[in-house]
Amino acid sequence: MRPIPAFASASVCAFVLSGGFALAAQDVAKSTVPMMREHAPAQAKVFIVSPKDGATVAQDVVVKFGVEGIALAPTSASTPDSGHHHLLIDAKELPPLDAPIPNDATHKHYGKAQTDDTIHLESGTHTLQLDFGDARHMQFDPPLVSEKITIHVMP
Repeated sequence: MRPIPAFASASVCAFVLSGGFALAAQDVAKSTVPMMREHAPAQAKVFIVSPKDGATVAQDVVVKFGVEGIALAPTSASTPDSGHHHLLIDAKELPPLDAPIPNDATHKHYGKAQTDDTIHLESGTHTLQLDFGDARHMQFDPPLVSEKITIHVMP
C-alpha cells in the first residue's frame, strides 16, 4: 500500500473542517431517490361516510372516514397492511407519490387512527378526499384514495 502524500491528507482535512462534508451530506439528504411505498392489499378501499357528495352543511362539518380491507392503525404501530387517514381539503391533485403526504391546511393528518373529525370551513363550495397513508405518511402502491366529494358550506 502506498502512503498518502501529506498535501492530499491536508486537503481532505481542510475539506471536512470547512464544512465540505456537511454539504455533501446535505446533497445526499436532498436526493431524488424516491422512498419505497408499501403495496396496497388488493381489496383495500377508503371512503367518506359523511357528509355525502353534494351535501349542504354548516361551517363546522363532521367528516366520518371509512376503510375496508386494510387495518387502521396509529403511526406508532408500524405494522404491515395498516395505515391511517389523511383528509385532502380543496386539493387539486394528489400529493407526489415519492414523498410523505404533506401536513398543511390542504392535507390534514390523522396519525392516531381517528375515524372522524370536525373541521371548520369558510362559506362556499369545497372538495374533500381521503388519502390513506402508512406509518411514514407515504401513500400506498397503488394509492388508496376515496372518491372526491363536493360539499356546499352555508354561513
